[in-house]
Amino acid sequence: MITFTINDKEFTVDEGTTVLEVAQDANIPIPTLCFHKELSPYGSCRLCLVEIHRRGRVALEPACLYRAEEGIAVKTDTKRVQKTRKVLFELFLARCKDSEALNSLAAEYGVTSTRFSLSEKDECILCGLCVRACAEISQRHAINFYSRGSNREIRTPYNKISETCIGCGACAHVCPMKILKIEEAD
Repeated sequence: MITFTINDKEFTVDEGTTVLEVAQDANIPIPTLCFHKELSPYGSCRLCLVEIHRRGRVALEPACLYRAEEGIAVKTDTKRVQKTRKVLFELFLARCKDSEALNSLAAEYGVTSTRFSLSEKDECILCGLCVRACAEISQRHAINFYSRGSNREIRTPYNKISETCIGCGACAHVCPMKILKIEEAD
């Protein structure tokens, strides 16, 4: 068992438990877009960043990936954390300005506009939930990331209709932006 604190409240948890799991169980709000309890954590959105105080040092770490350690102190709402999350929300809003889900979550954290240039990209925030659902739930690997940087996108291999997709809908179910739609066959 491991004992540590989140916002000065002590928790004792099993080894291997992530900070986000403990926070969610204790109803401590930490925003996230790329986390789903049924999928392996990925940490791509970085909205779940928290301050980890350990051995006299302070670091920002994604709560979804960071496993609880004996004696650490976690802070979920410091000025540094708030400032970082606001910038991240602004970057997401620049990419996905019309997403109701994103605008709603950003507004909860005081972000209603962005200072960054608006993108002509679609509504995908590249969280990877659909890719992980396809790989881990249906085990089909019908979609994946392609390219890097501002050209990164999620698509099928060679951008052709995937022969491995079984139409299970797992990708659409986990999409936090609710942009994936399953079409019914005629």
